[in-house]
Amino acid sequence: MEQKPGVFTRYQTFIIVIVSLLQFTVILDFMVMAPLGAQLIRIMKISPSQFGWVVSAYAFSAGIAGILAAGFADKFDRKKMLLFFYTGFILGTFLCGIAPDYYFLLMARMVTGLFGGVLFSVNMAIVADLFPLEKRGRVMGFVQMAFAVSQVLGIPVGLFLAGKYGWHMPFLLIVGVCIPVGVVILRWMKPIDQHLKERAIQQPLVHLLRTATQRRYLGAFAATALLSTGGFLMMPYSSTFLVHNVGVDEKVLPIVFVVAGFVGLFAGPLIGRLSDRIGKFRMFIAGSILATLMVPVFSSLSITPLWEVLILNSLLYTAVFSRMIPSQALISGVPEAKDRGAFMSINSSVQQLGGGIASVLGGWIIAENAAGQLLHYNILGWVTVAAFFFCAVLMYTVNGYIMAKTAEQGKVAKAG
Repeated sequence: MEQKPGVFTRYQTFIIVIVSLLQFTVILDFMVMAPLGAQLIRIMKISPSQFGWVVSAYAFSAGIAGILAAGFADKFDRKKMLLFFYTGFILGTFLCGIAPDYYFLLMARMVTGLFGGVLFSVNMAIVADLFPLEKRGRVMGFVQMAFAVSQVLGIPVGLFLAGKYGWHMPFLLIVGVCIPVGVVILRWMKPIDQHLKERAIQQPLVHLLRTATQRRYLGAFAATALLSTGGFLMMPYSSTFLVHNVGVDEKVLPIVFVVAGFVGLFAGPLIGRLSDRIGKFRMFIAGSILATLMVPVFSSLSITPLWEVLILNSLLYTAVFSRMIPSQALISGVPEAKDRGAFMSINSSVQQLGGGIASVLGGWIIAENAAGQLLHYNILGWVTVAAFFFCAVLMYTVNGYIMAKTAEQGKVAKAG
């Protein structure tokens, strides 16, 4: 029986759920670092710049791993790739959960990044393999709900456990969630190997270089690098900024993330549907305009009432969703099926490396006064706005390529 347009099969629904759960654990591992920032800086007696290196360690190792994995990404069943890298991610997260000092934590974040960074690209390749482009906005909307759930449930629970049992506990909690997800993937996910039948066998290095140097892919890689800039510039220091500059009590801080997360739970699927209905590029531009308005306001806050912080932070996160969901859906349509795994690995690497550079840059710009307040956070905001502009220009070229590709495929289908 032919599948109805806009309707997911039971197995497609299962894939959306399991990919979202996996994405939840990976995002939570990364996201929990930001609210733990104020606590880690205090307990380990490190500077904001040193904390920035903890974030960058994950990003740089993830970027390097993605490049190394790109040549092999289309040579194996995606399910096997998923299980291999998820196992390594669980190991790295466990090492974070037993880290005795700053340097061990730095090493553990590198291990986690080596595996976690590749997982996102494998996830996106699976989505692109199993769902047509016209449905990917909705799929990305559901997958991005993992981001919201991590804030509604994961981050507050993690912060509660960190306050009660120490900062190691959130990482051990993530390990406890990861293991059953891995078992479900092993037991019930079907092999995803159709791409192996659609491409000639190539040497990994040849496949990597051929994919990385294709002109039509370069614009997408550059856009992805700029997409991650805002998050890595501002987010690692957001909890410290809210506590010391905005006056949010550290005990109340989880409420800020919970409220933003609830907004994301509703906004994610809605933005995904709108992306498929009105066009992914239009949705991306709308989100970029909102973000351009909100970032300077948020990054310039001084002592502010909690209710106002909640509104501004929620609007900012809505802008983030409105950019990330349509852009990821759009970029997923760039590669040919035979290059999809390599493209996604390189794209993930570019995202992580760009984010790592942004995090280091943020560490150079940001400073701390004697009272613990962050200085120059507003400058990070304006640098982020500049990145929004250049990213929009690049996404315009990506959208143009997708439209031309879709039109060509339509002509071929009619001729056939």
